Amino acid sequence: MNLCKISRARSLALQCMFVLVAATLGVSCDSPDQPSGDQQPVKAVPSLVHQGQGRELLQLHSHELPDMTLTSVTELVVPGILETTGQITFDDRRVATIISRMTGRIEQVRVSQWDYVRRGQPILTLYSPDFMTAEAEYLQAEALVPTLAAASRNDRDFARSMLEAARRKLDLLGIEPEQIATIKSAAPTFVMHAPISGIVVQNQALRGSAVNPGDVLYSVGTLEDVWITGDIYEDEVARVHVGQQLEAVTTAYPDEVFQGTIARISPAVDPNTHAVQIRCQVSNPGFKLKPQMLAQIKIAVLPGQAVVVPLDALVFETDSYFAYVAEGSDRFERRQVVIASWSQHGYARVISGLSPGERVVTGVTMQLNELWHEAHGERS
Repeated sequence: MNLCKISRARSLALQCMFVLVAATLGVSCDSPDQPSGDQQPVKAVPSLVHQGQGRELLQLHSHELPDMTLTSVTELVVPGILETTGQITFDDRRVATIISRMTGRIEQVRVSQWDYVRRGQPILTLYSPDFMTAEAEYLQAEALVPTLAAASRNDRDFARSMLEAARRKLDLLGIEPEQIATIKSAAPTFVMHAPISGIVVQNQALRGSAVNPGDVLYSVGTLEDVWITGDIYEDEVARVHVGQQLEAVTTAYPDEVFQGTIARISPAVDPNTHAVQIRCQVSNPGFKLKPQMLAQIKIAVLPGQAVVVPLDALVFETDSYFAYVAEGSDRFERRQVVIASWSQHGYARVISGLSPGERVVTGVTMQLNELWHEAHGERS
């Protein structure tokens, strides 16, 4: 009986000692398989599902990214005003490049850069033995024709052909018909005249410098009408056409509206911006519009449609934007998207890549993009 009491006492003492040690070390008496309240959630493990035509879908349950939400791609009505920014340039049909057609030396420069010149105005005096030789040949041929009035028909035809050849040579040297008619004696100096009225936009003529055939001396451009070159996105091309009326406003003259029309539409689409270039011919009273100025263009068009998506549905990588489109409840397709700016803050206009009604991931796009790269064994 005494031995049983002693054994129970020892057993009780050992149990108390075990409880004391466990309390000291912070060891729970609960089962080791039961997770504690501070345990981190299990990290999402992505996997890929291969579809036809090379498509890959990321398989991921929504509870593995609890902050993930889905938003529908929306189509909105675009108002009947199309706006874009353009740059003012010379109308290249109204720009004349003045070159030298003979060998010589510049004796006198009569105009300078940004001067306004009128058509026919003297702009340069050139010393050229070539010109003097051509004048002498013309005067000789001209003097020969009357002396052959009583000669044979062949001789008269030959004399006329010589005169025509001499006149043609002067014409090729850039001598105007009016100047040819005034030639009375051979002189080594030649006065060059402006071929059009306009602004001297480039001046490479320096007094005393030698020139050769083909050397550029001046460029003259007119500013009565100018071009404004701008870009419109490819999904808006159907809303514009050549001859369409427009208005242009500049920062320099914010209260003045310049009227014009669309003169050209580029036949090509820029592969980087998915934009089409347009050229607008705009009236320029008072020459207020200057080349390289920026202008805001407004074109009256029929109402259209625009596809928009929240900015937080997009992730930028390298040089492109991507969105994750829901395919069912737990599969997502990574899709490249081309976007443009949109008037509503926090949204972008979709040019290509998404369709109205499709659901895209928002809120955790960056995390989803990292999982996509992990599933491919890459680093994002």
